[in-house]
Amino acid sequence: MKEYEIYSSLKVPLCSKTVLRLDGRSFHTLSSNLNLEKPFDEGFVNVLSEVCTDIFKEFSPLFIYAFSDEINILLDTLPFSGRVEKLDSIFSSFASSSFTSNLGKIHNLDSIKPIAFDSRVIVVTDNEIPKYFKWRQDESWRNCVNSYGIWALKREFSNEIANEKIKGLNLSDIHDLLFDMGINLNDVPTSEKRGFAFYKTDSGIFKDKEIPKFNNEFFKDIGIIKM
Repeated sequence: MKEYEIYSSLKVPLCSKTVLRLDGRSFHTLSSNLNLEKPFDEGFVNVLSEVCTDIFKEFSPLFIYAFSDEINILLDTLPFSGRVEKLDSIFSSFASSSFTSNLGKIHNLDSIKPIAFDSRVIVVTDNEIPKYFKWRQDESWRNCVNSYGIWALKREFSNEIANEKIKGLNLSDIHDLLFDMGINLNDVPTSEKRGFAFYKTDSGIFKDKEIPKFNNEFFKDIGIIKM
């Protein structure tokens, strides 16, 4: 019956740099069920940070970047002989277990559905590493603007009206709307705008909550790429 395992031999080239992107499943519902603070819940962010720490200690990646319910893991040495099924299933299940364990320390989980992450494999070259993470950081900024926008509107309007008002607005429009409401996104924590990262330093694993806008120089300075 082994021949029925049709994807079990699919492997990532061992000479490749590989990103595993993990995304929380139905975390919008989870946020509502736990009544998390809007637009950003510090406890939730700390839990995601603990998950990243657990992943770093377990798998020793080159770099981890996270925001919202998304975790991006850059690997240069592939475990499980690079088998895609193993990479996807083990990293996602490990993150799910870690998140459940850490979230359970601050919330009662009896009334929520089991927590799950999905996973996908992205193969990148050294030159593409800054481009990939800049792409995800741009998504972090969009998430920040939209989160603050809908939160601010819902303080003044019903959910239905707030959703209708924000519908079709681009990021610049929402930014201006927030400014008119007395909210300057330049003043919010950097980690809410740009996410946070984990990487190795001489003193161990470093959590960077003040990351700049990603570019080639940043990844060169922390030793991820050579130029």
